[in-house]
Amino acid sequence: MSFRCRRYVGVDMGEWSFLTNHARAMLFIAHDPGARLRDLAAALGVTERTAYGIVTDLSDAGYVVKEKDGRRNRYQIQGHLPLRDPVGRERTIGEVLDLLSESPPRRASRRHRG
Repeated sequence: MSFRCRRYVGVDMGEWSFLTNHARAMLFIAHDPGARLRDLAAALGVTERTAYGIVTDLSDAGYVVKEKDGRRNRYQIQGHLPLRDPVGRERTIGEVLDLLSESPPRRASRRHRG
């Protein structure tokens, strides 16, 4: 999700995203472990080279394991690992992905019987 951010004085601050491209890539891979880099790049709005760099970063950090599946790669998120951020180390990658990818819970409709 991208938003336009403006200061009170009307200076355009450009587009920004709440989640980093690395976090967005993890969500994309969690949803489609067999996705091609081309698909990931298109979803993130970056070049294939940048998408490759993001996946390499995640792989080098141990958060994503890349496995060959014929001519393609499949990715596996290591959801048990803690976040890199010292503030969030009590949470795992899997917990955060679950939180960000779940649809809001549906409320049961209440019928008034009278």
